[in-house]
Amino acid sequence: MWWFSRKGPSGFSASSTAEEVTQGIDGTGLTAIVTGASSGIGTETTRVLALRGVHVVMGVRNMSAGKEVKEAIVKEIPTAKVDAMELDLSSMASVRKFASEYNSSGLPLNILINNAGIMAVPYMLSKDNIEMQFATNHLGHFLLTNLLLDTMKKTTRKSRKEGRIVNVSSMAHRYPYREGIRFDKINDKSGYSSLFAYGQSKLANVLHANELARRFKEDGVDITANSLHPGAIVTNLFRCSSIVSGLVNTVGKLVLKNVQQGAATTCYVALHPQVKGVSGQYFSDCNIAKPSSQAKDPELAKKLWEFSMNLVK
Repeated sequence: MWWFSRKGPSGFSASSTAEEVTQGIDGTGLTAIVTGASSGIGTETTRVLALRGVHVVMGVRNMSAGKEVKEAIVKEIPTAKVDAMELDLSSMASVRKFASEYNSSGLPLNILINNAGIMAVPYMLSKDNIEMQFATNHLGHFLLTNLLLDTMKKTTRKSRKEGRIVNVSSMAHRYPYREGIRFDKINDKSGYSSLFAYGQSKLANVLHANELARRFKEDGVDITANSLHPGAIVTNLFRCSSIVSGLVNTVGKLVLKNVQQGAATTCYVALHPQVKGVSGQYFSDCNIAKPSSQAKDPELAKKLWEFSMNLVK
């Protein structure tokens, strides 16, 4: 499709791959965490960062799947430094355990990629009794980020290198519930829509990154926070909807990105020198893009921060 190869100001387009956008970049000496790294764009993000010399710690729910990914990457790239640690974003206990183990490991942390996600699942509650998509896609990452911040700050001071937090959102952030975030009805079953709930969680990803960026700037911290839309991608995110899965398999190959293209914007925002000092932005196709008006609302971002803090206490 012609629009796929139309380049933006960065010099990259929707058809650019993760390898292409990181060509020539040396990530040696950097350490990154990638959540949801055992499948889809999380796996490709891990592979390409490792290819560029980054030590990648995969946060994975399924450790046997994580082990397989690690083995496949090391087989392809013998010099790759990849580790897997258990992480279930829908469980605060699991998030706390992961962060505690990571913080006590002595490893630095330059890059945090909040990539894991579930999409349009039927109504259910997490182990902490919070609607599952909000719990997994936003709240787990909110808590994880907060618990890892001290390690990131120490790393930036010691290495004198900018830290980067990357929230993988979606263009679905434009389609949440009418009020954006349903603060008073976060667990409401009667009005639940799997797609609007997904949109709500993805809106939260953008607002979270924006509020982090505001706080870092205010505190003079050398860490950036950005969010992005990876593109519509053929991945197992679609597994919960048989209709969507059918469409993806028939027409998807014409209009959807492959995994290599899908991981490009994440790798670009995480590693590229063009993004140095850029914070509080929303990216699509490896270029700065415009999010929805709700996503740009600083008061909504602050309200979500306070709401999330209360939920993780």
